[in-house]
Amino acid sequence: MHNIWIADDDEAIRMVLEEGLKSDKLAITTFASGDLLIEALNATQPDLIISDIKMPGMQGYDLLKHIKNNYEKLPVIIMTAFTDMQAAIDAYGGGAFEYIPKPFDLDEALQTINRALEENKQTAPKKISKSEIIGSAASMQVVFRSIGKLANTNATVLIQGESGTGKELVSKSLHKNSPRFDMPFIALNMADIPKELIESELFGHEKGAFTGAVEQRIGRFEQANGGTLFLDEIGDMPLETQTRLLRVLSNKEFFRVGGDKPVKVDVRILAATHQSLESLVAAGTFREDLYYRLNVIRVEVPPLRERKEDIGDLTSAFLKMHADSLMEQSKSLSHEALLALTAYDWPGNVRQLENTCYWIALMAPTDNVKLEDLPKEIFKGRSPAEKKSSNWEAGFSQWLADIYQSNPENMLEVIEPTLDKLMINFALEKTKGKKHEAAKVLGLGRNTLAKKINSQKD
Repeated sequence: MHNIWIADDDEAIRMVLEEGLKSDKLAITTFASGDLLIEALNATQPDLIISDIKMPGMQGYDLLKHIKNNYEKLPVIIMTAFTDMQAAIDAYGGGAFEYIPKPFDLDEALQTINRALEENKQTAPKKISKSEIIGSAASMQVVFRSIGKLANTNATVLIQGESGTGKELVSKSLHKNSPRFDMPFIALNMADIPKELIESELFGHEKGAFTGAVEQRIGRFEQANGGTLFLDEIGDMPLETQTRLLRVLSNKEFFRVGGDKPVKVDVRILAATHQSLESLVAAGTFREDLYYRLNVIRVEVPPLRERKEDIGDLTSAFLKMHADSLMEQSKSLSHEALLALTAYDWPGNVRQLENTCYWIALMAPTDNVKLEDLPKEIFKGRSPAEKKSSNWEAGFSQWLADIYQSNPENMLEVIEPTLDKLMINFALEKTKGKKHEAAKVLGLGRNTLAKKINSQKD
């Protein structure tokens, strides 16, 4: 039987994990703090530790550090409700086996626990830096985990995602959190370079190699030596250049255009594309062998429309960034304006949202941005019913906020009677006081409606 220790100050979480994981194969012991767990470690050690990050006394990262310094082989799984990329980097950087964002699926947590019990400790990056990527959506947690695990390796990574999703930010994070962090990071967009200049741009050229080559030029591969070369829009690379790139990946050397001496380099390759490389391979415009060389590990960056819960945090960050650059007070969005931004599909993804925030920072007439202050395309085409819905939601949300200020616990006890009363009065008004018809409008039995009406009189 495996012994699992859990440190979390939330009693409900401890109970859920203890009841959900306890079995013939797993014995669960819980602790309300990291300090209590450390005391118990002095007497005996479990097979696995699961720890929250935010706890009174010793924090989860401090607990992780203590365990890795004193019990190196003991695997630790970190749990946290603070689901940003830095949490993933810090967890893996501190030597955690895995990082699980809250709320979690119990079956998935059990799978992670079983893997931790079966596998050795995952090596993770030790040099960490702050991330520029914002995201708490589940799809972004997958991206953060990938960065945390891949940063300390030299693996070639293919970053897939629509234009404007932040693929270059992912590549920069992989570089900044790698052992190459103090070496060059060189980014090159294949779509921006004329076809006839790509090889010279990548590999450099010798003096006199072609008309106009009046001196030797060092290419991007040599500039990135010891560091990372990020090749964006790799699907636009010409076939002949793909052949040369494949040789570099295989031999770690190349010839400058017009040169006869090989140049050796140590470069980590990160590539990105918004296209389907599989489709390009099938069409014969992308080499299959190069595809397999690049696609060692793939990171999928989700479009903004699939992570709309991040729009509020992204908008706040962009508005502050642009306000700082303009040396002005940062603007804030009304609830109605934020609902409009969230409802929009953002075909240009995060880049379009950032540009919109720049427009707001420059053009919005007041510091509290209203719906009518937004660019027209954001709510263009929204029906009157949708706009009315936004107004209703904004008012309802404000009402909830007011209730929370005065009574932050047991809010349903306050809200439900008020909602019942509003709905019953509405139904009775529409049915001219006929209770049996009002019950049908509300989907209630007559007796249930009568009880609710009588309770409101008490």
